[in-house]
Amino acid sequence: MVLVSFQTLLFLAVVMPLLVITTTTTSHPNYQDFNIKDSITETKTKPSQVSQFNELGHQVSSESGEKKWKLRLVHRDKISVSNKTHNHNHRFVARMKRDAKRVSSLIRRISNGYAVYKVEDFGSEVVSGMEQGSGEYFVRIGVGSPPRSQYMVIDSGSDIVWVQCQPCSQCYRQSDPVFDPSKSTSFTGVSCSSAVCDRVDNAGCHAGRCRYEVSYGDGSFTKGTVALETLTFDRTVVHNVAIGCGHMNQGMFVGAAGLLGLGGGSMSLVGQLTGQTGDAFSYCLVTRGSGSSGSLELGREAMPVGAAWIPLIRNPRAPSFYYVGLSGLGVGGTRLPVSEDVFRLTELGYGGVVMDTGTAVTRLPTVAYAAFRDAFITETGALPRASGRSIFDTCYDLSGFVSVRVPTVSFYFSSGPILTLPARNFLVPVDDSGTFCFGFSPSPSGLSIIGNIQQEGIQISFDGANGFVGFGPNVC
Repeated sequence: MVLVSFQTLLFLAVVMPLLVITTTTTSHPNYQDFNIKDSITETKTKPSQVSQFNELGHQVSSESGEKKWKLRLVHRDKISVSNKTHNHNHRFVARMKRDAKRVSSLIRRISNGYAVYKVEDFGSEVVSGMEQGSGEYFVRIGVGSPPRSQYMVIDSGSDIVWVQCQPCSQCYRQSDPVFDPSKSTSFTGVSCSSAVCDRVDNAGCHAGRCRYEVSYGDGSFTKGTVALETLTFDRTVVHNVAIGCGHMNQGMFVGAAGLLGLGGGSMSLVGQLTGQTGDAFSYCLVTRGSGSSGSLELGREAMPVGAAWIPLIRNPRAPSFYYVGLSGLGVGGTRLPVSEDVFRLTELGYGGVVMDTGTAVTRLPTVAYAAFRDAFITETGALPRASGRSIFDTCYDLSGFVSVRVPTVSFYFSSGPILTLPARNFLVPVDDSGTFCFGFSPSPSGLSIIGNIQQEGIQISFDGANGFVGFGPNVC
């Protein structure tokens, strides 16, 4: 393998596109250069202190006068909550453990068809997308009046907004003080007979108050009361948002105060604000290790011109999730001989392809993954191999390189567009010494999940009202 000078590599990084979106009638690149030196340097960057990310976001007005709300997204690895977060290997191992639990939870939800289990203290559980370690991205919002700034996890597979609340009989550690509803003038409890409580799946009732619970097979949960509260996005104030006020919470990762559900159900933030936002939102997930931050935008004005749009697929068995039609995979500009049926959502609601912000690594059915991996190995035969790490079975020792030339990796969508990923979205550093792994994994079921590593740096937009998801045209 020929080494490329650092100066030449910097030039290539400027002129080469970070992502390519094409149609089936146009060509797309077969190879790209991957900057090893910069990627290793980024793994050694220490997280910043929480106090450096206190801004909430801002409201943007268009020429037409319509509003969109823009919030800053921060990857959880950028926020220092302990000395352990300074070690990239520790962060990688912890992230993969969280990811495995997340995937198991999503598969369980769909396979069980939202099975309801008996809860002794109040009613039945409400199944949601929050899972131990779900979500890798924090957004900062104000909760209550006056607003108390809180980090919230964004989760495109959840239909609930909740925060840890005082009095807290059982709470995990978070970066900010736990929200105290007694100090908020806008906090209003929801009665069991209210229309809001009727919208909470399998809600319980205790002392006349609407109760909720989200629990999982691994022992993580959140439970408490349902309330109406004011949320603040910088200068934008939104009244009467239904939230869960969690008095008992376990298993959520350190740092976040709760979860901001962006799923397809009526109780998610997007569902509740349909009248103001038109059931539309867009996000750019910050690239791991970079010094930049991402963004979350709510509102129809956030829908970009020039994006490549593909239809959303609804699954009545799992209405929270955003399914897309994936028809195939490509390596080095060549489409692999994998049947589209492997990715198809069945009439019974099984299989299919979900786009999820809370899953890190893309999962593919075993037959598709094996063909994908084998084609990539064939195209990278000159690169030195390393032993597998965690959920990855295809890894490389690139410690002796400044840059390497690797084949492109592409997703072929059923409606025509082809999304060709930048190398950093599929070569994942697993330590700070130059070991990189092919960033995909076989799915333990027929469900495919496009994870957030593969989404990083790409503008992704959801137009729920019209049933489309868009890629680009901008990079983050």
